[in-house]
Amino acid sequence: MMRWLAVLCLAALPAVAQEFTTLKGHGGPVMGIAVSDAGQVATASFDNSVGLWQGREPRWLEGHEAAVIALAFAPGGLVSGGDDFSVRLWQDGQDRVLGRHKGKVTSLAVAPAGDLVASGSWDGSVRLWSLKDDGEQTLPSPGAGVNAVAFSPNGAWLYVATSGGDLLRYDMARPEATPLPLMRHGFGINVVVVGEGWLAYGAVDGGTRVIDPATGEQIADFTLDRRPILAMAHHPATGQIAVGDGHGYIMMIDTARWRIARDFRSMREGPVWALAFSRDGAVIWAGGLDDVVYGWPVALLGEFDPAGGPDRSFLRDPESMPNGERQFMRKCSICHALTPGPSRKAGPTLFGLFGRPAGTVPGYRYSPVLDSAGIVWNDESIDALFDLGPDHYIPGSKMPMQVISGADDRADLIEFLKEATKGDQP
Repeated sequence: MMRWLAVLCLAALPAVAQEFTTLKGHGGPVMGIAVSDAGQVATASFDNSVGLWQGREPRWLEGHEAAVIALAFAPGGLVSGGDDFSVRLWQDGQDRVLGRHKGKVTSLAVAPAGDLVASGSWDGSVRLWSLKDDGEQTLPSPGAGVNAVAFSPNGAWLYVATSGGDLLRYDMARPEATPLPLMRHGFGINVVVVGEGWLAYGAVDGGTRVIDPATGEQIADFTLDRRPILAMAHHPATGQIAVGDGHGYIMMIDTARWRIARDFRSMREGPVWALAFSRDGAVIWAGGLDDVVYGWPVALLGEFDPAGGPDRSFLRDPESMPNGERQFMRKCSICHALTPGPSRKAGPTLFGLFGRPAGTVPGYRYSPVLDSAGIVWNDESIDALFDLGPDHYIPGSKMPMQVISGADDRADLIEFLKEATKGDQP
């Protein structure tokens, strides 16, 4: 009975075979998802890559030098942005750097006309990139780090949400003009989607609200006792908004009646960082801490167990591990494998680590500073790496900032790595 009620509630959805599915292959958490007008799925990951999927088979787009966060399809190509500050355009498998911010690129939006891309960054800047003539423009500062950008359906306005909790709008007829304040939320706004006559946003404190994009007046409030809101997607044809939060839930909102249609825990562990609807709106694609993309059939949400199973090492209960392994899982496991051979993780394998000169794993693309660092990995160098932090021990490397302040914790990690990375393991 529950299944028939679920199907009837979404009778407007296309009559297609709906099955739970997964896209596997990334080497780290999935940070962004986009779906093209033709139905192709693109995924962005902490493993520094973009996956372009034909069915369940990926074609990897490699070029970013750090985690890829944001994706947006444009006519004839795909735009990506990430932690390496760059905005890239992918066409025919080749990438072209449109330009760079001075901080992490958090969000991308393609104008409805398809000729312009907007990007927002934690450096507090909003930039426009022309896909026709390679022109670019930096807009007046929004006053804080930018978490989200979104065009109105007619392209007349660009909405910008900031870490300071401001929601602003830029007049695209005069983008050089000072942006107009629309409203202020008490906490940082993470995500924004815009429809005809409404704007929905999600915030750090769990605030999930719908407002009038012209006046800022509230239309509906879907705030629940879960925070933060990290992902949001809109499917205009079926009138659905999907909202993902830090507790691993997906809330489905019906925009025709402004009500919650479903509220489903999609991840057993960890947050929902990325959401996108399939072209027909029958499937919601979700990504998070796991290295798998999940495709949930919308009409049957709630009839499956949550994904993100406990068998994955970085989702295990920390209290079940010795301290050295726990330090590795917290600080290293998302970027580094312990097994021999290549992996899709963001960093090189640690197999055979001790006694190995830095920057010498075959096939891994190191930053130039590590190629010439002259470091040999041993007890002393690993201890110094985590005592000072990679940004001080090897300034200019791609390694993210990770510090282990306790000397005993560093010693336990080193002892764990000595055993786990032995080069003579089968």
